[in-house]
Amino acid sequence: MSTGEELLRAHGLRVTRPRLAVLEVLTGGGHLEVDEIARQVRVRLDSVSTQAVYDVLGVFSRAGLARRIEPAGSPARFEARVGDNHHHIVCRGCGAIADVDCAVGERPCLFPSDSHGFTLDEAEVTFWGLCPACQAKRLADTA
Repeated sequence: MSTGEELLRAHGLRVTRPRLAVLEVLTGGGHLEVDEIARQVRVRLDSVSTQAVYDVLGVFSRAGLARRIEPAGSPARFEARVGDNHHHIVCRGCGAIADVDCAVGERPCLFPSDSHGFTLDEAEVTFWGLCPACQAKRLADTA
């Protein structure tokens, strides 16, 4: 496993304390909003602006170190799981997000009925439903 410094250099990026801290937060897992990433980075660095975190996330997204997802009605979220064409399932109740592996295991995972001449390399699918906790709450509320 590469260190954060090695990973940044391998992607042609300068090594900075904010980049290392954001990378550490992202590799901790999850689908995090920028405010949560900034909060966790501040624990590590004491002081960093939210704009600096946005800038780092933009650099990471372009370099392939982070993936930005934007479920409808939710702020952008970021994750470190990249390059495998996985999808997401989102709870309509609480907004929880989970990864769903590609249905066929290769890119793109799905094919449209008409590609309109595009060369396809990825499909992004969002499944929607209720997580187990929200299902239980709904059942309790109707009982």
